[in-house]
Amino acid sequence: MAGAQNPLRQSLQFRLSAWVSALLLGVAVVAGAFSFITAFEEANELQDDTLRQIAALIDRNHLPVTTASEQLPEFASDSDVQVVVQMLPNVREQTPRSSATPLRLPAELPDGLQTVMVEDESWRLFVTTLAADRRFVVGQQTAVRDETARDGALRTLMPFVILIPILLVVLRDVIRRMLKPMRDLATELDGRSDQDLGALGATGLPTEVRPFVVAINRMLMRVEQSVSQQRRFLADAAHELRSPLTALSLQAERLAGTLMSDAAGERLAALRQGIRRARLLLDQLLTLARVQDAPSAAATPVSVLGVFRQVIEELHPQATAKSIDIGVTSEEDVSIALTEFDLQTLVRNLVDNAIKYTPVRGRVDLAVGVDVGVSVREVVVQVSDSGPGIAPEARARVFEPFHRLLGNDEIGSGLGLSIVKAIADRCGATVALDYTDVARSTGLRVTLTFSRPVELDST
Repeated sequence: MAGAQNPLRQSLQFRLSAWVSALLLGVAVVAGAFSFITAFEEANELQDDTLRQIAALIDRNHLPVTTASEQLPEFASDSDVQVVVQMLPNVREQTPRSSATPLRLPAELPDGLQTVMVEDESWRLFVTTLAADRRFVVGQQTAVRDETARDGALRTLMPFVILIPILLVVLRDVIRRMLKPMRDLATELDGRSDQDLGALGATGLPTEVRPFVVAINRMLMRVEQSVSQQRRFLADAAHELRSPLTALSLQAERLAGTLMSDAAGERLAALRQGIRRARLLLDQLLTLARVQDAPSAAATPVSVLGVFRQVIEELHPQATAKSIDIGVTSEEDVSIALTEFDLQTLVRNLVDNAIKYTPVRGRVDLAVGVDVGVSVREVVVQVSDSGPGIAPEARARVFEPFHRLLGNDEIGSGLGLSIVKAIADRCGATVALDYTDVARSTGLRVTLTFSRPVELDST
């Protein structure tokens, strides 16, 4: 339970809503109490004025008042709301109570408004004197008066009772709307790729949030500079290492033409293989640095089948050495709005990986198609092989640089899929891995999906 409350306590929206709601409720309680007390007192004063007016009406019109009480007509719909008019005795002796004299009142009551206890009941009385020292009283039960005043005062609280919950709901919605730019900013940051270190836009953001965005932009600029320096260092180091490796390769080639023992020949073969691996690694490092650091070039329509033919011609010797059947299974050509270098790099790395991990007399298929959706037309490029495939739990890590699957003896740098992912992210494409034969869980099918506008060739 505590773990579920901590995120709420750390939420700025929750804390702001809680504090403003508490303040609003506190003000509403104070204002409601003040309004209730004021309305209650005003209602009692109004009823006191009613008693005075009744007495003035009797005095001005010389209405007859007897010793017995006169119960005037009702002043409200409630039958208990009655005003009693009764003469006071001229002597100090108390009049015996009867049905005609409901109130036993002492004769020495002073003139004016007063509250008197009559047989354990509280009465609000107005005593006045007529001519010939005749005195009478106009009274009403305090409980009845208080009930009437309380009902009127409670009605003054109805706006608070109705409006406060509505105001709290509106307040919560207003706070959510005020904090929406921050949520949108977080969504924008969360949706960015690892390579996107561009500055955040501050348009439309509240003034209080802009310094935070400016600080993030400065940090992104420093990170971009640091990453660019590392990439340049990596590219420069790889470039500088190519010259000595080329010299070593030439010396190894010359050494292979001399007479040597079988043991020396085996060691020379291992040396040449190590040099080839080093050169392959340097080439892949240079390619990765280029695709990560290269700015977005102008995209032009590129024929996918044309790139397929170029890549197959380039890698055909490797496929022939393993007797791998490599070819294109689709007939329709599609042009993608992309740079030719990016598309060639994507296809070359995928086909090169497929040839490496496909067993002898295996199969590698290339295909391209168009998936027409409701509002967008997607180009789907697939490279499938008949190798062992990649288990679902290992697919997330194969895009990491230098990551290699365990139990695989093929020579590789572990950068092929990293290069593919970097280009795909930069071009807005998606990469998906699956088995070629799902039923047998064998083979690897890599699917590239491009959502950019495309042109269909009529061929």
